Order: sequence, then C-alpha cells, then structure tokens
Amino acid sequence: MDSFGNYPREESFDPFAVMLFKGLQVVAFLFFIALLAMNPEAKSGKVDSKAEFIISLVWPDDHPDDLDLYVEDPVGNIVWYHEREAGFMVLERDDRGGANDFIIAAGKKITNPIREETVAIRGIVAGEYTVNVNHYLAATGKPVPVSVKVEKLNPKLEIVHYETFNLDHAGQEKTAVRFKIDREGAVVETSRMEKSLIQLTRSVKRNAK
Repeated sequence: MDSFGNYPREESFDPFAVMLFKGLQVVAFLFFIALLAMNPEAKSGKVDSKAEFIISLVWPDDHPDDLDLYVEDPVGNIVWYHEREAGFMVLERDDRGGANDFIIAAGKKITNPIREETVAIRGIVAGEYTVNVNHYLAATGKPVPVSVKVEKLNPKLEIVHYETFNLDHAGQEKTAVRFKIDREGAVVETSRMEKSLIQLTRSVKRNAK
C-alpha cells in the first residue's frame, strides 16, 4: 500500500552523493577565482607608459607666450620643435601658447587651456642628459612662471627633479637640470650648470648646409 500513498516517500540519504556535490561546488569556486586572477580588473586611471623617463614643461593655463623644451641625450641628439624625434627621445607635443591650442569639432573651435610640452625618453643610454627651456615668444612682456619636472618611471615612479622659475624676455634660455644615468637607468648625479642647446642646434644647421 505504501506505493499508492498520496505523498511520495522521502529519498534515502546518500552521503557519497552529498560529498560529490560539495566537491563540485569547491572546484567551480576555485575555477572562478582562477579566472579572476588571469583577467584582473583594470585599475582606474592607470596608464602603462613605454617610456623610461618623462620630462615635462608647464606654464599657466591660457597663457599666450610660447615656451619650448629642449633635451639633449649623452650622444648629442637634441629634441626640439624642429627635431621632434632623436635617438630614444620624442617631443610629444609642441605647445605654441595661444597659437595652436585648439581643435575644430563639428564646425566649432574648442580651445585647450593647458600649456605643456612633454619629452619621453623610451630607452636607456648611459651618460648625461640636459634639459633646457627657451622663451620663444613673449606676448605679454611680463615674467612667466614655468615648472620643469623629470620623472623616472621604471621600476617605480620617482621624481628626479622638480623646479619652478621665471622667464622674463623673448630669447631667454635656461638650463633647468642636467642629470646622469648609469647603464641600468639609475640617476647617479644632477646639476644645474648652464649649457646652451640652442647654440648647438644652430651649429648643426650651419654644418648641414
């Protein structure tokens, strides 16, 4: 008569089946953790740069004056607005003050207020680098506060040099910093001894004629 009852009997307890089910749950959980480890979530704001060093020149937003960054490497290569790639160095942008800080989008001119030039050093060459700033165009006739920063990116971010100073007339050139690195890219020495890079670029032009 039991087989004809209104309610079915409860199934008998099988400990082996329960253990097997729990084991499958553990395996599935470990598999999920492994997937997370292989595909980590991207960190917000993280930029993977290919450069070894970043050198930046910054002056006040919306300023009309034109300032230029010059960088020389240990073998005599110089990057500037007429030679934007040399050796392992790249001038990422020539910021001409109020002359070129805009783009045309949907027929409208959109202005970029930021005044900044950046040089990336994408390889290691042992020796001394020289970083200069030139006050190319003085539209206001007033002193301009500028900031120069040298950052070493690998194996971790390190500020090699940071300084703010004034430039006050067109044609003024100032050495912001000279720094030496060894074969591993470690900075071993810094100085502020003046050295004209503009004169060197002019000499190269004359010799090329």
